[in-house]
Amino acid sequence: MHSPEKTPVDTSTLFAQVGFNQLLDLRREFAEDGVSRLVLNARPELTNNFHNLHGGVIMTMLDGAMSSAALSRSGFRKAVVTIEMSTAFLKPGRGRLVAHGKAIGGGRSVCFCEARLEDETGELVARAMGTFKYVSA
Repeated sequence: MHSPEKTPVDTSTLFAQVGFNQLLDLRREFAEDGVSRLVLNARPELTNNFHNLHGGVIMTMLDGAMSSAALSRSGFRKAVVTIEMSTAFLKPGRGRLVAHGKAIGGGRSVCFCEARLEDETGELVARAMGTFKYVSA
């Protein structure tokens, strides 16, 4: 029996549709061939008691960079959900921050990724590793 052909799915716009990314003003500069870059300008309402970028915002940036890398690795034909994520915080985040994501392995159902977050001087603020499951959009 012949199964109906699926219409190709385009998940390239999913990032912009996430309300939390809009609230943070988190921007994806690019995502292609398993590599991504996100940027955010820290502002007072995103900081902790020490006036540094809140750890949850840092983790959101790293997660977004890795998931964007995973999406681009699939050619934006699948969606992803985070299965696990490990984060190391190395120094306070301030100013303009850039998250770099990279898909480093996996197969048809999961993607292994890594990310690093740098401040405007290029110093490493945090890094992460994560596993992402491909799902239907």
